[in-house]
Amino acid sequence: MGFSVTARPVREAPVRRSFSDAAGLAGRSRGVRALTVTVISSAVLLAVLGVLLPLDRPADRPMTPVVGAALAVVVIIAGQLARLRFRLGRGMVSVSWGEAAFIIGFVVAPPGWLPAATLAGALLAWALLSWWDSHRNTAELAHLAASLSLGAAGATAVTVLVAGDAAVLSTRMTIGLLAGALTYLLITFGLATLTLSLHRDATARQILLRASYAKIPMFVGNVVVGLAAGHAIVDGPLWLLAFAPGLWLLQRTYRFHLRAEEERRMWESFSAATATLPGGTEAEVARAGLTAALEVFGARRVEIEVRGGDGDGERRYAEDGPGLDNAIAGLPGPAITRAMAVAGDPVGELTVWLSGPTLPAPRDEAAISAFGDALAGALHDASTRSRLAGLEQQITQDLTKDRLTGLLNRSTLLTDGDRLLRSFDRQRPVALLLLDINDFREVNGTLGHRHGDEVLRVVAERLTELARAGELVARTGDDEFALLIPTVTAVSDSAVRPHEQPSPLPAALRRARELVEHLIRPLEVSGVRLAVEVAVGVAVSPAGGVDLGELVRRASLALNQAKRQQLAVSAFDPGQDAVTTDALALLAELQDALAADDQILLHLQPAVDLITAAPTGAEALVRWRHPRRGQLSPGDFVPAVEHSAELQTAFTARVLDLALEAAGSWQAVGIDVPVSVNVSARSLLDPGFPAQVAEALRRHRAPAAYLVLEITESVAVSQERIVDEVLAELRDMGVQLSLDDFGTGYSSLAIVTRVPVDEIKIDRSFVDDMIESPAAEAVVRGAVELGARLGVRVVAEGVETIEQRAALIALNCPTAQGYHFCKPMPADKIVQALTALAEAAPANIRPLRADDAS
Repeated sequence: MGFSVTARPVREAPVRRSFSDAAGLAGRSRGVRALTVTVISSAVLLAVLGVLLPLDRPADRPMTPVVGAALAVVVIIAGQLARLRFRLGRGMVSVSWGEAAFIIGFVVAPPGWLPAATLAGALLAWALLSWWDSHRNTAELAHLAASLSLGAAGATAVTVLVAGDAAVLSTRMTIGLLAGALTYLLITFGLATLTLSLHRDATARQILLRASYAKIPMFVGNVVVGLAAGHAIVDGPLWLLAFAPGLWLLQRTYRFHLRAEEERRMWESFSAATATLPGGTEAEVARAGLTAALEVFGARRVEIEVRGGDGDGERRYAEDGPGLDNAIAGLPGPAITRAMAVAGDPVGELTVWLSGPTLPAPRDEAAISAFGDALAGALHDASTRSRLAGLEQQITQDLTKDRLTGLLNRSTLLTDGDRLLRSFDRQRPVALLLLDINDFREVNGTLGHRHGDEVLRVVAERLTELARAGELVARTGDDEFALLIPTVTAVSDSAVRPHEQPSPLPAALRRARELVEHLIRPLEVSGVRLAVEVAVGVAVSPAGGVDLGELVRRASLALNQAKRQQLAVSAFDPGQDAVTTDALALLAELQDALAADDQILLHLQPAVDLITAAPTGAEALVRWRHPRRGQLSPGDFVPAVEHSAELQTAFTARVLDLALEAAGSWQAVGIDVPVSVNVSARSLLDPGFPAQVAEALRRHRAPAAYLVLEITESVAVSQERIVDEVLAELRDMGVQLSLDDFGTGYSSLAIVTRVPVDEIKIDRSFVDDMIESPAAEAVVRGAVELGARLGVRVVAEGVETIEQRAALIALNCPTAQGYHFCKPMPADKIVQALTALAEAAPANIRPLRADDAS
């Protein structure tokens, strides 16, 4: 045989078998069985026909027909026994001395007998090989022998056609034998290719490339040996003795050639397969390893057993090579099992069932061991990645979720809740319900912590059932839970004035009572029926009013109040709250505001002559454009400023700069009135304050008389010596002083004799009540008369109606300010307002100037 394919052997089952089972056709595909029957039938037919042909032998043949046929059978047997094998896909391919055997047989035997001689010799040779180590079935042996017989029949026909009756040593005979040997190769090669393809052991491209590489060098040697042997048999048979060493060397050369190619191919496939092992999950790596092992080793079946860590058990992956059904054929042949480990830690086992019928070669064992090491590393990496992913997932869940209940934890509630609030409209009402289980320690003490945990889980489940879409449920403490309601429906109250906004608090309280009613229902824990009582604290606020941390704090205060008063539900009371988180954060935010250019700004309100409405001054009212809370009035942040010396200095400097800058804008258009700025108590206790004022006046190149500093009575009558020194120094500079909120202090009359002032401002509370209250009217009258006698300006604050203006004119009050004349407006619009007031005033009445009263 020049070229043959060895199908995978089939294990015989110890049961009664049919003819197909006995012949070895069971488990074969229909195509394989059809090919086997066709090849055997054709070979037998051609062998019989060849024997029956007339015996017409040329005279130069060296042997009688019978002896020649016997020698041909012996040569064919020897050629098959000296076969060389290599793996192709999942099948084994044999290359032998078939072409040499054909040439020798054609020389010594009758040509018509060669198909029968080849069939007999191949059957005997492969039967012997099967008995020795291969254990092939009857169908496979017959198929192999028949394939070779068909090759011999075709080769004989071609040789006879080309050479005819030419002499053995003639050129024509040599050409004919060459043609016959090539025909033998093509027929056996074609049948082997067809068989491999039907078995699905290899692709056509693999067969063409690898089989050609293995066979072509041996084919050349076969032809040379066969022709040389034919010449030796005819001319000098003794020369055949010299063939033995040469044939041995050729056999060794061919074996080395095939083994080198086989190992090169296997290690190339090994390198490619291990390089492409995926970095995914264990299952992905195992599946890729199975496919790669089947391809690299041409294996019939591969199994991977992975030992799980941390008590995960063992997982088994297996895959069969394409072709024969293993469920029918069984799993004979050599199997190599290798333990897989990484740094001494066992990973699993790799078992490879080879297709070859021989015992495992050392190179197969080494390659499978190396492949197992690579696969072990990939599986170990996959396991490590899986554990890391699990740990990351657990860590992430622990960071965001409560491990016991699965609810959000406190930090996640604050983070997600703040993000949610920032996404809403600033005025959208939101509510936070903070819930606590009353006397939960008794549950733990009576039933144990395990049952206490079960109670917490039941409470969490009930809260989740009650939560609506978009609401956040969290466990914020041991037995404390929170429900953030991002949308609270405001409920109108008949007692609320129509122009006022309806309150969302009643709706939030109703939700809280629903929670209480649902949670106090009896529950069963480990066979014990019990009921828990809860307390709920409710806090409601506009989304832009507070952050979630402040909302939690307010709800916590309400919850504490509910527990103290033994109530089920309690709402946050702002009156009981002395400090808020917003106030704590205010100092830092004020520092940012002073560092910015557009957050601290002034609104200015003119003071006017009561008769002409001509402007006599403008009061600077500071505002804070807060980036989160919107515009804040002085009452929201000035107290915080007064508690910080550094902030007080920087804040006062900013207000003075803005006020003097505004005054310069209306001075530039000819409106000659001063600007008033409120001064805090801390500023008057600062010896450096006069220097700060002087520096501001210098920067803006403003006369000192254009700046009026408003002080309160409580500061002005302070017994602190430093206050007297600061006020005196300001007076010496020419800065005017105004006594603000006159009439509300406990020593209003004494102050005007102790501290020289340029202006007194009647508090708006007296102006509001003077129409209906004689007492308030008397205070206003006294202040006006006192100012006239002392020669200081008198300004009535908060004038909002024409009746109040008329009453003040009747009392001879010269000046006033309030919404009746002009509301506070931004600095960029005050010039236009002052100009309009000045132009509308009668020309024959001159308004009071800043430097007219002192």
